[in-house]
Amino acid sequence: MKKFVLCFLVSLSCCLPGIAQIKTLPFSRYIKERKGLSNAYQAISIQKNATVAFLGGSITYNDGWRNKVCAYLKERFPATKFHFIAAGIPSLGSLPHTFRLGQDVLDSGKVDLLFLEAAVNDQVNGTDSITQVRALEGIIRHARTSNPLMDIVMMSFADPDKTKLYNEGIVPTSIANHELLANHYQLPSINLAKAVRDKLENKEFSWEKDFIDLHPSPFGQELYFEAIKDLLSSNFASLSKSGNKKQSAIKLPVLLNKGSFTRGRYLNIDNAGNRNGWELVKNWTPKDGLSTRPGFVNVPMLVSTVPGSSFTLKFKGTAIGIAIVSGADAGILSYSIDNGAEKQLDLFTQWSSSLHLPWYLLFGSDLNDTDHVLKVTISSEKNKNSKGTACRIVNFLVN
Repeated sequence: MKKFVLCFLVSLSCCLPGIAQIKTLPFSRYIKERKGLSNAYQAISIQKNATVAFLGGSITYNDGWRNKVCAYLKERFPATKFHFIAAGIPSLGSLPHTFRLGQDVLDSGKVDLLFLEAAVNDQVNGTDSITQVRALEGIIRHARTSNPLMDIVMMSFADPDKTKLYNEGIVPTSIANHELLANHYQLPSINLAKAVRDKLENKEFSWEKDFIDLHPSPFGQELYFEAIKDLLSSNFASLSKSGNKKQSAIKLPVLLNKGSFTRGRYLNIDNAGNRNGWELVKNWTPKDGLSTRPGFVNVPMLVSTVPGSSFTLKFKGTAIGIAIVSGADAGILSYSIDNGAEKQLDLFTQWSSSLHLPWYLLFGSDLNDTDHVLKVTISSEKNKNSKGTACRIVNFLVN
């Protein structure tokens, strides 16, 4: 009886004047398959043993689309043994991803399929366009150097700022860069930011009542999953019909940017020398009650809160930086490379007052690929909004 009433009401609404039928926009409009996912498909369907990794920020870290993708793959390929790597960390964008890729993803073994998202945090964190390109290209080339058979899906998620820019006729920089790299390396990509914007304009749902936040509601997570499933289903179907059962190594094209971080990695804080006023804390936890991020608490840190504290670091490579936690007392660093001009780096962020935020900063990124010496000193100056002059280093970053 209930089913009959529901069907009657639906049919009645279709006939009543003034009640418009909304034709939903297909996800295919926002998906570019390019060279597709043939190698990943062979690993999943023929070899029946596949590792799938998810690298991104909080939208990847939170339960939702990622779990649904895992469930979809297991349901569609029940005979396949899957290993899933959940490498999402809130607040992190492409720059952190390129330096943590080895430790957080590649060190787990051969990866067959990588889902990558960084557009939201690249925009929110104010990462400049060149750094975005260098970081994204670094991730792609590092990943495919580790496994030339790896397939990668580039995803650009939605937020209000991107919707506003699209409404003004502007393609957001972070999305333009995701698409630039996806096109150069012929990777599948999904522009969910544009899909959400267009569907909002099409009155399919509202941001305030349905999507709610850039950390999507269950409704938004389902929308993301449906778009990703659309890509997977479409590409897998065409690959199944092709009959091709061989994987082929993917040849890397020329570099887009010669300064890209293609060999980005962490360098242990133990490497800091000539330490004056710095303490190596084996298991750091905050004492001020501020929240933290996974992977950036209960870990070793090189810590000082005293102006004038200094250290040196010997390294080899074209770029050097630090991964820190920036809390309410974050200070300012004075630094120089190879006895060059002294510069300053403010560690305080707009979120530091309420969170020990993982924050990745570069001291230099266009260096000769040779030996260098970095010198770092805590300045007596501080940000006007900071409560102190602290620096807490989790890792050094080197390319």
